[in-house]
Amino acid sequence: MSRGSTPRGGRHRGADGTRVVVVTGASGGVGRATARAFGADGAAVALIARGEHALERAAQEVREAGGRALPLVVDVSDAEAVDAAAARVEEELGPIDVWVNAAFSTVFAPVPEIRPEELRRATEVTYFGFVHGTQAALRHMTPRDRGTIVQVGSALAERSVPLQAVYCGAKHAIQGFTESLRCELLHDRSGVRVTMVQMPGLNTPQFSWVLTRLPRHPRPVAPVYQPEVAAEAVLYAADHPERRMYWVGGSTVATLLGQKLAPGLLDRYLARTGYDGQQTDDPVDPSRPVNLWKPPDDTAPADYGAHGVFDDEAHPRSLQFWLSRHRRPLALATAVTGAAAAALAGSVRRRAG
Repeated sequence: MSRGSTPRGGRHRGADGTRVVVVTGASGGVGRATARAFGADGAAVALIARGEHALERAAQEVREAGGRALPLVVDVSDAEAVDAAAARVEEELGPIDVWVNAAFSTVFAPVPEIRPEELRRATEVTYFGFVHGTQAALRHMTPRDRGTIVQVGSALAERSVPLQAVYCGAKHAIQGFTESLRCELLHDRSGVRVTMVQMPGLNTPQFSWVLTRLPRHPRPVAPVYQPEVAAEAVLYAADHPERRMYWVGGSTVATLLGQKLAPGLLDRYLARTGYDGQQTDDPVDPSRPVNLWKPPDDTAPADYGAHGVFDDEAHPRSLQFWLSRHRRPLALATAVTGAAAAALAGSVRRRAG
């Protein structure tokens, strides 16, 4: 895949040929896999997260992959801290070309069991964290009239499920915020781009550290994909920000189409399957860490990495996303094949006549 230089959009590179990328939530899960993938692409990556130990480990992975790394311990719910981090990135690495918002926190519980302070905190991190990151990026990108913001979304941004009202509400809000921003950028004829990548169930560490009141260990909705699938999609979106949204995984496509065609039927289906489908058979360990208020990977040896505990069932690739990426050449090939078949059929008919 070619990543050339252009004065507009996400494929711009600095004077030395290096892209400057910021990734929030970079110490674990999708953020970590994404930071590593940009490092393998030769980018200078600023990694933002709260857990200092895991953040340093993630930065080392970026360097080992071939990129430059600048780890920054920041709580994305703090707007001033995010602004300060963006300024430091510009000072130490150069103009920001791509900003990826991936940080989040949440609560697994039925709505009546969610405490107000938990809801507020999770929303500050997940929704306002995206807002603060987006605004910080815009303050630097808009005057230069270039750059790309990638919002790591979820199928749950458009179709909510039971037991995840906190997360679904925040992701819905992020989508609404992003759609407003996109309209504003179009109105201003800005060279800054914003796109959103709606993810499927992913094998990330969140299920081992999220605050939960479920009786059994939480899990992603099947089918499950590895975080590298998400990272590949984020890199592609950063290079092709002209598309307003990307869907990753056949389950995402099926869910979102089902929501458009038969939302009431989907309500009843999720009411029947959504509780068991988001829990394993194992009881919740009462001593498990919780990342809502403080990072569980702040000190050694704690480092959860990019993967969760579902490696045995997680898919390393998404055929759906491959087809989505190649939809134009595939459509052209289909058209050419169809035309050739029609021509051949016509020739056969003429000879028969």
